[in-house]
Amino acid sequence: MSKELRDVKPDVTWKEITSGGVIDSPGNAHLFKTGDWRSMKPVWNEEKCKQCLLCNPVCPDSSIMVSEEGKMTGIDYDHCKGCGICSKVCPFKAIDFVEEV
Repeated sequence: MSKELRDVKPDVTWKEITSGGVIDSPGNAHLFKTGDWRSMKPVWNEEKCKQCLLCNPVCPDSSIMVSEEGKMTGIDYDHCKGCGICSKVCPFKAIDFVEEV
């Protein structure tokens, strides 16, 4: 049952507005290696790391690898694009940001 597109006014109920849409299978960057073009990369120093995980939520590429126990285990270079945010937020200087060679 399709509805005609109409203006939404204060007295219109949700049942009367145009139905929203859903995009089926939008894709997943996890299936594609997207880290090939970086010029800088983060390098994790496990000995300096205090496992605070402040790096994890700020990574736009979800490249901070964390075990089921909640500990950082490394960096996923297949997906890291080299923004350096993880390095900036680390209070223990456990992530260096170096030139990709």
